[in-house]
Amino acid sequence: MNFKAQPIVHVYFKGKSEKILVGRLALKNHKIFFEYSPEFIKTGFELSPFKLPLKPGLQTNSDLVFDGLFGLFNDSLPDGWGRLLLDRKLRGLEINPNSLSPLDRLCYVGKNGMGALSYIPEIKGVSPLERENLDDIAEEVYAFQEHDDDQFIDELLAMNNSSAGARPKILIRKNKENWIIKFWSSTDPKDIGPIEYAYHLMAKHAGLHVPKAKLFASKKRPGYFGVTRFDRTSDHPIHMHTLSGLIHADHRLPSLDYATIIKATALLTKSQEQLESQFRAAVFNVFAHNRDDHAKNFSFLMNEYGTWSISPAYDLTFSSGPSGEHCTTIMGEGKNPKRPHLIKLAAIASINEKKASAIIEEVISSVSLWKHFAKEAHVSTSSTKMIQAALQSVAI
Repeated sequence: MNFKAQPIVHVYFKGKSEKILVGRLALKNHKIFFEYSPEFIKTGFELSPFKLPLKPGLQTNSDLVFDGLFGLFNDSLPDGWGRLLLDRKLRGLEINPNSLSPLDRLCYVGKNGMGALSYIPEIKGVSPLERENLDDIAEEVYAFQEHDDDQFIDELLAMNNSSAGARPKILIRKNKENWIIKFWSSTDPKDIGPIEYAYHLMAKHAGLHVPKAKLFASKKRPGYFGVTRFDRTSDHPIHMHTLSGLIHADHRLPSLDYATIIKATALLTKSQEQLESQFRAAVFNVFAHNRDDHAKNFSFLMNEYGTWSISPAYDLTFSSGPSGEHCTTIMGEGKNPKRPHLIKLAAIASINEKKASAIIEEVISSVSLWKHFAKEAHVSTSSTKMIQAALQSVAI
């Protein structure tokens, strides 16, 4: 890798039609500027309507949530596992990771980011390898995490692309489908793959819109959880924007309430159906004890007509959250949200109490079948019992 500071970066959009220049990012005097291209303004596509409206002229981001970068572009940057890999690679090249600007990091992402955006100039890294044996990859992940073994760092970087999140993961293509496959980390229970697959089955039964998923077999571990990428179709990328990037909310700080998510959904999608889907996801997170519900775990997709919808639900699993609380509060309550909090949330989404109660009962009914889904996913007996006890405490 040949890293060189980049004062100007060109941003491109590739949807169903030809790739088009969105505009230019520039760094000057430690301040980031962006300007849409006249060509893109003619499309009428509002890629980030709240913080980066479609209009001519230079725009700057006055807040420092993403080091001065607009949330639209920050969504392209890897964090957690992906950032760890890149920073370790840079140190191996005797480059201080802190010397890179956000624009430099976007050049590393290049055309490999999530969603429909790409960045030029692109800093060429190692090429992705065709790998079939997930157990071998898992061993490389383990060696990197537990023994600081950098032997496989180029391969892990290539397979990670720019995916976000703390869990080790790779992005690969199998049977003409794009998959995200997650691996066990040292802080996870050993059956984290089956647990997340059981949660996927439970969420699907509860009526949530979820991507295609499966538990990939392993000869050494309980299995690896994988989902198909919803920011890709068979022939083109789909524009994706996280709630974090959309409203400039730092996902590392518990600072949101579901009321904000509902209001953002209403403004962006203008769809009662989407509001009801978002409410159902909130209900599921409460009763399924998924408290890692931070701003990056909610996303929106824009189709070729500029119409927005909420993305399929993702990163659904058992989580106790920070200090035992939800990352995102429910009408101000993070520790012990109950039905009354959800009914108040439903009112903000223009859902009447009768319908809200019906959604709540449907979700509770699915969550009550946890043991069934755990058995189907081969979750260990100890994890099944532990999660069952937590689910029962929520339902009281």
